[in-house]
Amino acid sequence: MELTKEVVKFGAVGGAGVFVNIAAFNIGRHFGHLPVVRASVIATLISIAFNYVGFRYFTYRDRKSEQHTKEISLFLGFSAIGLVIENSILYVATYGFGWDSTLQSNVFKFLGIGVATLFRFWSYRTWVFKALPSLPHDRPGPPPADVTGEYRHDARRR
Repeated sequence: MELTKEVVKFGAVGGAGVFVNIAAFNIGRHFGHLPVVRASVIATLISIAFNYVGFRYFTYRDRKSEQHTKEISLFLGFSAIGLVIENSILYVATYGFGWDSTLQSNVFKFLGIGVATLFRFWSYRTWVFKALPSLPHDRPGPPPADVTGEYRHDARRR
């Protein structure tokens, strides 16, 4: 159940991040007259900043980190790998196959985001926003025994 909640929250932040990414990409490409991959890299950087705030303060807010510098460094490092994955797909489509119409660029941008998202989900939850170990009372099973050897729920009934 916890993984399901995490995936839903990750998806909510990620979905908003995809919107930011695609919007910034199209604005950069059409209004800024930037080359396709350059517009994409800039858009990805904007969405990385947006997503960090969403992940830290919404998706993984229960996973407090005492080492903010390490957390941000890991997030940026894994995000950079995701940036390369995402934009490599667009680069190959654009310069390898010559697919550079607006529709084609958006399709391959979206495909690149999808592939990179799989990597990012795994890396963020495994290395950046690690779950704290569960406390003994958080584990399933019978309640812990008190000093008399009786279970707590039995001791309260007296």
